[in-house]
Amino acid sequence: MQSEPTPTSSRAYTGDVADLYDLIHEARGKDYRAEAKEILRIATEKTTNPGSLLDVACGTGLHLKAWKDLVAHVEGVDLSPDMCSMATNRLNGVKVHEGDMRELHLGRRFDVVTCLFSSIGHLPNTIDLEATFRSFALHLEAGGTILVEPWWFPDRFIHGYVSAATIDAPWGAVSRVSHSVREEGNSTIEVHYLVAERGRGITQLRENHVLSLFTLDDHLRAFEAAGLSARYIESSMFERGIFVAHHSRD
Repeated sequence: MQSEPTPTSSRAYTGDVADLYDLIHEARGKDYRAEAKEILRIATEKTTNPGSLLDVACGTGLHLKAWKDLVAHVEGVDLSPDMCSMATNRLNGVKVHEGDMRELHLGRRFDVVTCLFSSIGHLPNTIDLEATFRSFALHLEAGGTILVEPWWFPDRFIHGYVSAATIDAPWGAVSRVSHSVREEGNSTIEVHYLVAERGRGITQLRENHVLSLFTLDDHLRAFEAAGLSARYIESSMFERGIFVAHHSRD
């Protein structure tokens, strides 16, 4: 843990919460390397031998770390400055841009564009969903593939869902609990952390997320409006499935 603790704080993907991100998700069984390989396997069904990849909402860069060994040129982008900093420090020589997925201007195109871990759900409405897919399309090479992992569809979301985990670490331990509810077409997730560090005591952190419950058709219509042809596939590795899209002209 790098930053000074505060008794109680509310934040999302910043500061101390960003520091805990990898620890928590890897302890809960997330296999970034296996996911990266599966995404490339799906992409190469259409895009053979991809030489470049852009990971949108790249977080701390663990998917990019795997892709760096598999694709000649990779870049990442994330809205959170703290996540960008962590990814940059992890990925020597890889460009990580701070930016909004709805209006990317990176100055080049990529064979593969990804947006995983349900990051697309943070968009507030279908207008922004369409703008984001247009942004992705502008950065996609002819013959390229876009892969998007959605948030839960409305009929699959569980109102009142509770999740809990306690993870040991060399410096101490962290407990995470969350509670999810449906509110006016969105899902609101309240997350609390108790972080116990040797020599520093216990810190309580809190973050709140609002994720849109877009339907399957909401996604498909937004892809079509962006000039993309898309399909949704079920996946044993990605419990919310994956959208696979290409330029409609391809």
